[in-house]
Amino acid sequence: MRPLLLLSVFLVSASAQDAGLQKKLEQGFTTFDQDHDAALNAAEFNALGEYSPKLKGKPQVVDYLFQTLDANRDGKLSHDEYMNIVAISGAEKPSPEKPAIIETKSSAEQIAFFEKKIRPVLAEKCYKCHAQDSEKIKGGLVLDTREGIRRGGDSGPGVVPGDLVKSLVIESLHYTNKDMQMPPEKSGGKLPDSVIADFEHWVRMGAPDPREGKASVVKSEWDTEKAKNHWAYQPVKKDAAPAVKDSAWPRNDIDRFILAGLETKGLKPVGDAPPEALLRRVCFDLTGLPPTPEQVDYFFANHDTQAFEKIVDALLKSPRFGERWGRHWLDVARYAESTGKDVNCLLPHAWRFRDYVIESFNKDKPFNEFIREQIAGDLMQAIDSRDRALKQIATGFLAIGSRSLNERSPKQYALDTADEQIDAMSQAVLGLTVACARCHDHKFDPISQKDYYALAGIFLSTETLYGTSPNFQNLKASPLIELPTDCGLPRMPLMLTLERRVEVAKELTKTERYGAMQFYATAAKALFTGKGFSVNNDPQKLVMFVGINAKIGECKTELASYDSEGRQKLLAMGVRDYPFTLSGGPPTKPKSVEETFQMIAGRPAQFSSINDSPFFARGDVDKPGTRVPRGFVSVIASKARAIPSKESGRRELADWLVADTNPLTSRVFVNRVWHWLFGRGIVSTVDNFGTMGQPPSNPGLLDHLALRLQSGGWSMKSLIKEIVMSHAYQLAATHDAKNFEADPENTLVWRMTPRRLDAECIRDAMLAVSGGLNLEAPVGSAVAQYGDGAIGGYPIKSLRAPLSDEPFLTASSDFRSAYLPVPRNAVPDALTVFDFAEPSAVNGSREVTTVPSQALYLLNNDFVAKQAKRFADKLRSLPENQRATAAFKLAFARAPTANEAKAAQNFFDDYPRLESDVLTSFCRALLGSAEFRSID
Repeated sequence: MRPLLLLSVFLVSASAQDAGLQKKLEQGFTTFDQDHDAALNAAEFNALGEYSPKLKGKPQVVDYLFQTLDANRDGKLSHDEYMNIVAISGAEKPSPEKPAIIETKSSAEQIAFFEKKIRPVLAEKCYKCHAQDSEKIKGGLVLDTREGIRRGGDSGPGVVPGDLVKSLVIESLHYTNKDMQMPPEKSGGKLPDSVIADFEHWVRMGAPDPREGKASVVKSEWDTEKAKNHWAYQPVKKDAAPAVKDSAWPRNDIDRFILAGLETKGLKPVGDAPPEALLRRVCFDLTGLPPTPEQVDYFFANHDTQAFEKIVDALLKSPRFGERWGRHWLDVARYAESTGKDVNCLLPHAWRFRDYVIESFNKDKPFNEFIREQIAGDLMQAIDSRDRALKQIATGFLAIGSRSLNERSPKQYALDTADEQIDAMSQAVLGLTVACARCHDHKFDPISQKDYYALAGIFLSTETLYGTSPNFQNLKASPLIELPTDCGLPRMPLMLTLERRVEVAKELTKTERYGAMQFYATAAKALFTGKGFSVNNDPQKLVMFVGINAKIGECKTELASYDSEGRQKLLAMGVRDYPFTLSGGPPTKPKSVEETFQMIAGRPAQFSSINDSPFFARGDVDKPGTRVPRGFVSVIASKARAIPSKESGRRELADWLVADTNPLTSRVFVNRVWHWLFGRGIVSTVDNFGTMGQPPSNPGLLDHLALRLQSGGWSMKSLIKEIVMSHAYQLAATHDAKNFEADPENTLVWRMTPRRLDAECIRDAMLAVSGGLNLEAPVGSAVAQYGDGAIGGYPIKSLRAPLSDEPFLTASSDFRSAYLPVPRNAVPDALTVFDFAEPSAVNGSREVTTVPSQALYLLNNDFVAKQAKRFADKLRSLPENQRATAAFKLAFARAPTANEAKAAQNFFDDYPRLESDVLTSFCRALLGSAEFRSID
């Protein structure tokens, strides 16, 4: 209870200019608030009298103080009411600019001033846009009632009695903020100075306002009932496949939905794709690799439905399938191997999540279990150590997001982490932008700010463990999760030699001793000067402490990463629940350099246990309100179990997400699958199913696939097979003038839309046709090999130098592209040049551009040159008259036409007789062709 004593002392003796007063008051509020409802009741506030020498034994004074602070007379002190204690304790004398905020009964003269000077201006200039009967209330601000003007709108309180600075109405009248100027120019512009002075005088006198009535709930940008009727929030419908006129064309129900849509518009699908186009299409779509010569020979000899199904089954069973489709999900999961933002620290253990995703697709893990494990795998039952380890690794989904490691406010960092997790979860699984409701109700979807903080409570009750080693700018280093030693998962082949262990241990001891010496010297100086222990106001001392802390952390991290035999431990990123009981939080009286930084940057006690989240007004971390019970998005009518008080709620969230009654999860995923196979989703805005997204082009088909996924045990492979076996998938890419005029975007699927291959397919295809592709899955990644560190930043003497981004930008290997390093802001050029997904955000649909840098890459890059030479060397053993045919078969899965064969021969004949050069140049031309990097 020491914070209470500190608070009471400061209440009666501290100066308002004391830099630590605000912080101590905040600590006191948190400690008083025993029931964690972000408010103090009378009993909680009475504890003040027990610990203040000047209040002890004076319950009447304490009660009077409580009643004075309780401005709205609700029997509780909100955070803002409590902080007004400064104004009435003698710590801060009221001034004309900032008097004490104390409600008193308005005099007749004050009411007369309002009626004569204030109300007429409000009625004439403001009520049109800011009254309860306005057609559309701007900014959520209502000014025609006392409650409305004081509560304010999206930006904050309109009027705070006695406080000109906090009264946003005053700020808007002065036109000092270009984003908040009232009245606007179209309504007459800025008011005369004399009128503004009247408003200032009114606020100083306490904003007397006789207007009664409650401020009605402000109209949202959306009509609540209309928004709830949005198609995506409705239950998935089970409709019979529609009847069609051409009953011979459909091969399954998917085709019936497609054909019915076309026939409604008087359109017909084009013919079937040629065997070579279909084979190349399905091989790239399912494995990301071109067909082998053996597959080409087989399918050309047997290009019927049975032969195609046999090829599809083989592709689905191939380990290459998981590498291709796992990469799709990694786009959605914003997978990366560094933190990005201001301090781009490497995440050397992120690769375990990558491998988990690939294995899940290869083993056809049911999609509902796949999602459950990523949200709450650590809370699920496991069958053995390996399963337990994989379920823990799966929660890396919540840990791999980008983060600002240099954030100075621990509370802000905690809320930002939860916000990033809410954003990733809601977009990836639900196709909703729930994070847009952090500061105000969602502008377009029926998602309230209360819904947001119901989810925030779940993630604030969750500890996120991502690693990173402390460095000069990283204030938020985190531990990792140690996996069971008998789980059987691979580990990086890195060793800590005995010599290195001794060296690091000596360096740690030396640094800790030096740190202790500096710490106690600083503490002694503070004791003698009476200024209190602090390093924040001494830049030179702060830099020194930062360096010491970073070096200690670097040494401890390295030693803790290896077992007693010198092998790297089995470590992973992930999450786990905080304890139910409130922890002590960061130390308040540090005893070392490390504890000093824990005090400065450690997670606050209020966010270190399982609890509901306060409702933060306008998302402001310094304006907590009443706590919101943990829960889910209320507009989605899905079954949900109550959240146990001693658990975060992630388990219940995971179950709610994949419940059969949830109308979004299955729809969103099958739409993603359709997009990855056809190049366009049934809902084209694949990451946004809200009211600002596009409606489905074929609602019946979308719901048919969603129900098919559920009834098929949520099998991803079964769903994919059903789609690729449809007639619609096997259509040609032929142009049809009539169809194009009626449906230029091909939303009705009258043909297969030609597509450019993505970056990974282009690179992997080059390796495959050249014979250089290494199909073995590597252990770890290039980032894991580098270990902890930061890309860029400031080199500090005696600390590990920041890494250059060059090794990552030029990273190359013969492994598949799924295993290339993906550090944020340093993704390899081979990927970025062909529109690799931005790894800091959910990305279900990559951009497809055609820019000069792509042609320059194909012409000049060393990797392309190397593969062209390999390709040529592979052909060199063949007779000259067979080389062109073999090259076309490898590159395009077809033989050259007569004209192409003649052109190739002319090229060989006319080129200077340097055989290695002519064949390599020919191969490079094929690798750089549009046909090589496209599928029809």
